[in-house]
Amino acid sequence: MKRALFARAALAAAVAAFAAPVAAQQVTFMTGPQGGVWVPLGGALKGLWEKEIPGLAVTATPGAGIANVRGIDEGKAQIGFANSSSTVDGLAGRAPYPKKVTKVCQVANIYPQYFQVVALADAKVNSFADMKGKTVVTQPKGNTGELLTDMVLKMNGLNYQALAKINFQASYTDAVSLMKDGHAQVFTLGTTAPASSVMDLASARDVRLVPVDDKTMNELKKSNAGYNRLIIKAGTYPKQDKDVPVIGYSTHIIAACDLPEQMIYTMVKTMAANVESMSAVNKAIAGVTPKDMAVDIGVPLHKGAAKFYKEAGAI
Repeated sequence: MKRALFARAALAAAVAAFAAPVAAQQVTFMTGPQGGVWVPLGGALKGLWEKEIPGLAVTATPGAGIANVRGIDEGKAQIGFANSSSTVDGLAGRAPYPKKVTKVCQVANIYPQYFQVVALADAKVNSFADMKGKTVVTQPKGNTGELLTDMVLKMNGLNYQALAKINFQASYTDAVSLMKDGHAQVFTLGTTAPASSVMDLASARDVRLVPVDDKTMNELKKSNAGYNRLIIKAGTYPKQDKDVPVIGYSTHIIAACDLPEQMIYTMVKTMAANVESMSAVNKAIAGVTPKDMAVDIGVPLHKGAAKFYKEAGAI
């Protein structure tokens, strides 16, 4: 009797072992600042990827454009959102990167980003040069929004010392609180348009978008071809009665070049098949195609991404 019970138990254990799922593969996915669109979009992608890839466990963590590139290059994460312009800077080893990035590969372009300079209406900030003597709130140092803030100030003969004060906030929500309370007069950020944080601010205070001028745009474009002039259409925000030209770049997904080819292939294929689900989180993604996702931005394609785009006829 004991032998029979032991045999049945051994058989059950063998069957269970054989039927066990593939060993879980853990990956860390760096998203963005709290209050920004990268956090909920990262959550949506985590759900899609874990559903399609057996054994995959994605840990989503806050991040920022430049920090995510460095995080993947340094092995602290395996996947992340990034901005085309600053990723190209990383590959070239330009500031603020301490050295050339060598372990980061392109996965997919997903939507345009807008560098938005939002001023309280009564602050009389009509140009970047008008930020002199004002209190400004931006993201932490190393974030793409902060980097652009520093750059456009310098291109207009200013720097952080020329401001009344510069605040670095990891959370868009905290930045908006400073603006609502009048503790800051200008808020700079790089994100989608409309941005939920700017909509929140505009519901409480009269604000205006500060346009990019030709001189600043041309100088910026010379320094990095990844930047382009984009238009935030009239009516995007409350009381915005005209189109506003701003600095633009692309949000894309990057990954460690040594991640398995099949994993990245399935991730890209899953995104291409779920554009509607992604656009429910961020409308800017609506209508994106494999061809859009595959556009060459100067970042080497991961082998898995290249495999999918070739199959889809996108490259």
